[in-house]
Amino acid sequence: MTKKTSQLIIQLLKNGLRFQYLKHAGKPGRPQAVSLEITHDCIARCIMCNIWKIPGTVPNLPMPQWIELLSSELFADIRELDITGGEPFIRDDLYDLFGGICELKKKNLKSLKAVAVTTNGLLTDRVLSTVEKTLPAFQKQGLDLVVVCALDAVGELHDRIRNYKNAWLKASKTIEELVLLRNKHPNLIVGLKMTILPLNIDELCKISEFADARELFTIISPCIITEGRYLNPDRAADLSFSPEDVDQMIEFFSNDQFRWSFHAESLADFLKSGTMKKPCSCGFNYFFVRSNGEMLLCPLIKESVGNITTTSVSDLFFSDQAAEIRKKIGKLPQCHECTEPGLERYSLPYEGFHYLKLLLKLGRAEFVQLNQHMGLDKYM
Repeated sequence: MTKKTSQLIIQLLKNGLRFQYLKHAGKPGRPQAVSLEITHDCIARCIMCNIWKIPGTVPNLPMPQWIELLSSELFADIRELDITGGEPFIRDDLYDLFGGICELKKKNLKSLKAVAVTTNGLLTDRVLSTVEKTLPAFQKQGLDLVVVCALDAVGELHDRIRNYKNAWLKASKTIEELVLLRNKHPNLIVGLKMTILPLNIDELCKISEFADARELFTIISPCIITEGRYLNPDRAADLSFSPEDVDQMIEFFSNDQFRWSFHAESLADFLKSGTMKKPCSCGFNYFFVRSNGEMLLCPLIKESVGNITTTSVSDLFFSDQAAEIRKKIGKLPQCHECTEPGLERYSLPYEGFHYLKLLLKLGRAEFVQLNQHMGLDKYM
């Protein structure tokens, strides 16, 4: 065993023991990843999501308030920031947020490595102009910009899922232009996010091939029914999968192309057993803030710990109410059925033990390759 391998084992063992203590006590660590839903507004009317149904009379927080939130000392160890919606690019002041992040990187967000923003890609000109303007500023601060485009089918079916005319043409154009922009800016990372539905189950390989041809990373996962993030319990019957659908997903996620995807392996096991078995550190080193300021330790658990407009984010994160919710993480019915992609990205190194088992199973060389492929080196 090499010295570096021994060091990895010791680090993950320490992380695992520390996390078990925190979990038992309901105490948090420091946030390393945070998701901000900066708007609930969206021009798409997707069949699997009800965020767009939130009345327009419900205000989104003004951008200065989001920037003020990020200036908290609580975020001194944050590595990744996730900007989501609704449709983030519907806000004409999105660049103000990116500019604010650049300023905060100099003193408040020193550990920040990447900012990810999800988009339906329908506002092509605004996406491209904002991204192109942001990239040089981010590069000066040593930041990657990760743009994740939603694409649920290759062709007209995407229009039906998004309930938006020419959604496929607009989204595919946005992706092609982002790929060209990536050639000029090494700090731009482009990927696709596909939500699997009974309607698009036959599109899995097409989406995968579309992404491979353009060297895009993929986030492919079954739709989630939740009173939390997506507000869609009324769609449960329409979005349920048949046994044949489940078999098709198992076959897809068991493919060799997902060798370096912990999420795909976990999904395949979940689809076979009906119980998700993967680590989660929601509430310990991650939380989610809704467009109105409500703070959720997990985006899929409806229970709020309060609102950042009335209480400081630190007070909410360290509150007794947060501690009680934190103790339930991993034990709730939602946890056993969670197929949310990406949450394990910051959970694996933090929880420690699952990642340690992978290290011992794969050996150091393959483990390092997996670690880099998933972008987890920033947490190690």
